[in-house]
Amino acid sequence: MSQYDVLLIVLMGIPILATILPFIRHDHWVFRVFDFPRLQIAILSLLCFILNLIFIQDDKTGVFLVVECINLVCFVYQLKEISAYTFMVKPEVLAYKDKPTNRTISLLISNVLTSNRRSDLLLAQINKWQPDIVLTLESDKWWEIALEPLEKVYPNSIKIPLDNLYGMHLYSRLPLRHTEVRHWVEEDIPSIVTQVQLRSGEWIDIYCLHPQPPSPAEADTSTARDAELLLVGREIAKKQRPSLVFGDLNDVAWSRTTRLFQRISGLLDPRIGRGLYSTFNANYRFLRWPLDHIFHSNDFMVIDIKVLPFVGSDHFPIYGRFQYAPSVGTIQELEEATPEDNKEASHKIAEAEPIKEVIDTDN
Repeated sequence: MSQYDVLLIVLMGIPILATILPFIRHDHWVFRVFDFPRLQIAILSLLCFILNLIFIQDDKTGVFLVVECINLVCFVYQLKEISAYTFMVKPEVLAYKDKPTNRTISLLISNVLTSNRRSDLLLAQINKWQPDIVLTLESDKWWEIALEPLEKVYPNSIKIPLDNLYGMHLYSRLPLRHTEVRHWVEEDIPSIVTQVQLRSGEWIDIYCLHPQPPSPAEADTSTARDAELLLVGREIAKKQRPSLVFGDLNDVAWSRTTRLFQRISGLLDPRIGRGLYSTFNANYRFLRWPLDHIFHSNDFMVIDIKVLPFVGSDHFPIYGRFQYAPSVGTIQELEEATPEDNKEASHKIAEAEPIKEVIDTDN
């Protein structure tokens, strides 16, 4: 086998390695980072299979045949992992097609990118869609000042300006109560937990999150992120109240952790059966996956969900509109947590040594 053949085998082995690594149950970013680009890995696997099939015909060794077959298996597996976020499956959340009522609520979530200065683009999207609630992430003091025009229309706000990429600002047309700024796992990474009053007079819980991602530039492991999601999930399951969870979760919808979070919390994903709704990376078309999420309890139906245009950030904003409909909870199916799920969640939470610091705020 020539050096050229060895090089070809190594290159065609890259998507195979990227497929195998997430099977290793370790929180280090080296293993967790390949949860994100499953569509991209599938495309690379297919390309390797086709190139192998076309260009290595005459003198194909057993090694090339094995690599060719494994790449085909990887392609099929990666597509299966993301298939729920395509039109090939039945939507998990029912569509509400009647006229919106006083039980309707709309959200706009945007990771603004701290260094981004195109606040005009975001304000234009907010003005266009007129959401009931706006959540910004990575927003510092500069962004707080830039978003001051919102306060004329959004009288209720929670402001956490930080310059560490984890600032957070919540603006609401609707009344808020029982507001808390939580630090579930990390002292410098806040979240917002509050109740929102619908126009019908009913109160629902909302959780605004932005946990730290596993990456060489941020956290070495996914332990803190996973624990925060699972702590939130357990609280929601315990309270059994109508709930919305949204933000930049720094995890993809199809990851093992997000799926576990859904089973633990009993929340639904309106994207299942509708599309990927990729929000990151806004700057590179080929490197995109869904990092910004909206989950909800099974007493909501979806009216609309869409990824909004570029606002100068590396994330696209995401918009969702939902109808609170308690009666639908008996129709929309939940995947219940198993004893093994609860055991895994307990282990992940214990590993993170959560602090769960709570700061009450007045609204």
